[in-house]
Amino acid sequence: MPDIIHLLPDSVANQIAAGEVIQRPASAIKELMENSIDAGASRVNVIVKSSGKILLEVIDDGCGMSETDARLSFERHSTSKISNAKDLMSVRTLGFRGEALASVAAVAQVELKTKRVEDDLGTCIEIEGSKVKNQYPCSCQNGTSIAVKNLFFNVPARRNFLKSDPAEMRHIIEEFQRVALIHPDIAFTLHHNNQLVFQLDKTHPKGRIAGIMGNQYSERLVPVEEKTDIISIRGFIGKPQFARKTRGEQYFFVNKRFIRHGYLHHAIESAFEEVIAKNSFPAYFISFDVDPATIDVNIHPTKTEINFQNQQIIYAVLRSAVKKALGIHSLTPSIDFDVEQSIRFEPFSSDRPVVQPKITVNPDYNPFEEQTGEERRAKSEEKPGGDAQAQKIIEHDWSEEDDTIAGKIIFQISNTYIVTIIKSGLLVVDQKAAHQRILYEQFMQWLNLNQGASQQLLYPQTVKFSPIDTEVIKEILTEIRILGFDINEFGKNTFIVEGVPAGLEIKDTNAFLENLIENYKNRQTDIAMDKKTHVARSMAKQASIGSGRRLTQEEMNNLIDKLFSCSTPDITPDGLPTFLIVSMEEMEKRLKKI
Repeated sequence: MPDIIHLLPDSVANQIAAGEVIQRPASAIKELMENSIDAGASRVNVIVKSSGKILLEVIDDGCGMSETDARLSFERHSTSKISNAKDLMSVRTLGFRGEALASVAAVAQVELKTKRVEDDLGTCIEIEGSKVKNQYPCSCQNGTSIAVKNLFFNVPARRNFLKSDPAEMRHIIEEFQRVALIHPDIAFTLHHNNQLVFQLDKTHPKGRIAGIMGNQYSERLVPVEEKTDIISIRGFIGKPQFARKTRGEQYFFVNKRFIRHGYLHHAIESAFEEVIAKNSFPAYFISFDVDPATIDVNIHPTKTEINFQNQQIIYAVLRSAVKKALGIHSLTPSIDFDVEQSIRFEPFSSDRPVVQPKITVNPDYNPFEEQTGEERRAKSEEKPGGDAQAQKIIEHDWSEEDDTIAGKIIFQISNTYIVTIIKSGLLVVDQKAAHQRILYEQFMQWLNLNQGASQQLLYPQTVKFSPIDTEVIKEILTEIRILGFDINEFGKNTFIVEGVPAGLEIKDTNAFLENLIENYKNRQTDIAMDKKTHVARSMAKQASIGSGRRLTQEEMNNLIDKLFSCSTPDITPDGLPTFLIVSMEEMEKRLKKI
């Protein structure tokens, strides 16, 4: 039998490695921007066309490279950052593996121009699919520019898996922001299809946050600072009153590298738990400085996951630092210990007459006297809502054989569950879950028929979003228009809304759309779901009536009727139950055990 194991050609090996590092255009942007920063750049310009599918270019004024270094930089595992395994324990640069340029060149057509200050001429290298096509001296500015054209041109399967232009541009903006936020001492620009998206001048950390997130953030942030022998923490948290119902402005950086860390995220949530509403999310921009020997950044190709040696200690320090910042700026609940809050006695005026309290007694009251059914019913009907309905249920004729639901005795529990009687027992409906199912099927029908209903606003509303959320709105603009939003672009990151979906109660259009965007982004991990389904589910979740809302008898009847007219009435679009039935047998069984 012949030997079957063989070495892969370098071009194939590079394409496989590229799949780990370069997942989409945004991945290439991140790697190239980090190389520019490691090169000591004071200005980094990013140019993108067709969301990076046609062109992405990064231009810097860093140290540049010699002719030999320029050629060697495209070889795998060629790096100036480390020379042995021991160096991994002290690395502070953003890149160090020597994989970025090799990975990009393996799946694109690349043109590199670079020049050092001391050189008269620079070097130009043209590479296509890891193969050097041309290299020659050229006249260029000091620093380095790398143009990446036709990403994944030689891996069509990968290219076909790229999302729409707005979706890919959103990822590019995310990576751009992560790099720019932690380097306020460097100027950045981002252009997309010849339009300026960001122009960020050199500034201080708070100014950089405001430059990216909006000027309003200058007044929304509180500084956080703590220094111990193990870790140094600096950054900002958002004031509790500006906590949003959506995630987004939450950033961790370790040694100026963006990371994700659920455990440390919980530390901040824990610090905020007493000062913000449930299901609200605070903004934070936190930078950690630690000894590189106490962390491991080499556990993931994109280096966004990090292991800490002193994770529990860092958790405690972070939580304490955030709580201290909230306390220093009087953002936590406080108690005036000089005055008891629940009991206050107003002083008597000198001319106030003293009146002896009176006690009224019913001399005819007899606690042992039995009341008739009519008297009990009359008294229960004097009480609002639930008591009268509960009395009707107690006295209901259980022998009645009636399968219809509408028109029967129906009431709410805790303004969350709708309860009514059916032939087999009690039907308990989760009003929010039921409404989600109803709206989802309605929205899907509108999207499939390309025909929805809109109601015009009396006064058009202007809404503004972050650059990332702007790309999301552009991505789903066709679908939300079908669903009834009369919405159009109205300048940079700004839209004007003249109509909303008919039948929906939307008090705050801006907040509704922000939550819709967040719901949509949270569902994007499900790659098997098409965009229409994404939008319909996100819209149904956002527009459904919430738990805690009191419904009229007519509203409860309509909700149940519409639920059981759905094609799949028993579960929400996310697969959660919409109702349960407590059978007579189950009630009898449980009551006999009491």
